[in-house]
Amino acid sequence: MRIGIDASNLRSGGGQTHLSALLENVDARDAGLEQVVVWGPRVTLRRLAPRPWLVKTECPELGGSTASRLAWRRRSLPELARADCDLLFAPGGLCTDRFHPVVTMSRNMLPFQWREAARYGPTRMLARLALLRFLQKRSFCTADGIIFLSQFAQRAILRATGPLPGKTAVIPHGVAEPFFRAPRPQHPPCDYSTTSPLRILYTSIVDVYKHQWHVAEAAAQLRSEGIPIAIEFVGDSYPSAGRRLQSAMRRLDPDGEFLAATGPVDHTALPSRYHAADAFVFASSCENLPNILLEAMAAGLPIACSRQGPMPEILRAGGLYFDPLQPQEIVGALRQLVADAGLRERVAVEAHERARQFSWANCAQATFHFLADVLKSHRGHVIETRRLSPVGSSIAA
Repeated sequence: MRIGIDASNLRSGGGQTHLSALLENVDARDAGLEQVVVWGPRVTLRRLAPRPWLVKTECPELGGSTASRLAWRRRSLPELARADCDLLFAPGGLCTDRFHPVVTMSRNMLPFQWREAARYGPTRMLARLALLRFLQKRSFCTADGIIFLSQFAQRAILRATGPLPGKTAVIPHGVAEPFFRAPRPQHPPCDYSTTSPLRILYTSIVDVYKHQWHVAEAAAQLRSEGIPIAIEFVGDSYPSAGRRLQSAMRRLDPDGEFLAATGPVDHTALPSRYHAADAFVFASSCENLPNILLEAMAAGLPIACSRQGPMPEILRAGGLYFDPLQPQEIVGALRQLVADAGLRERVAVEAHERARQFSWANCAQATFHFLADVLKSHRGHVIETRRLSPVGSSIAA
């Protein structure tokens, strides 16, 4: 089986991590792989470790604008795919309709949850999400296979697209081994003080649907009650959301005693951040599959988590839930974590055990077996179509 991978829009973050982990963890013999060709920009190809069967092809057009990448996918990719592969995999969510079979993925829920997208207001971001909704919906409706990361995402997108003609599968991401650490013994509440507070971590981009300011409000109320907690926000910022968080922090904690925003951290440095924390909070209202939540689960942390989106599907009984739009609910969940060491220990153990079910090896095996299944079905369909066609007709494979 020769697989082509369109990595033209995997330029940073989770998309690159996913592709790199798939190729590192696949058993080529088990998957029946003869060759995998990846077309992508230099920044993406550099992250892919060499393999005997892997061909990395840099395309100059993919280092340019969005328009040039779309033009390359439309004009050049179909010919490249016909020359080098039996099946094309487009994990970025957009795929050509000029080559078959093609499999794509759903990675971004914002285009399909318009109430969440509307938080950006009348901005270029909102227009971009509207365009992505149109393009991804068209891709999903023409693809021979679609991979969803969670059952929640599958249900939500099928409501927007209606029944899809291609095969579908739910294949969650994995979590890397460096994030794993056994849950620690939990200290009783009396061990914490204003000088040695319960240290709560929130790693995520500061964005309009992540609600870091509500978490800051909750922390300030708990501190006013004499409950010793401190929150650290780690991650890059969408400009307007970053300004909103900074404004809230100046108002709630002008001396920086219990709220800190430390900006982005290289992914390789993140495990140590999780391992240094006492607990974790995640207040997003829009996710497909939150890798961040998986990382905190693997790190053995007690977790207070949004109940929206796929979070209960992923975390299950491994955390305390709240409505991320209601600071008082966040207050209640965090208050419980601080007050009950036994509860902290129970949810941390539950989450850690649950995290072990999300491995990159399982993800890679399921992904390439699904690709093989789509290819087999496509070949069977082509043979059957040709058999039933009138003599002399021409059928394009």
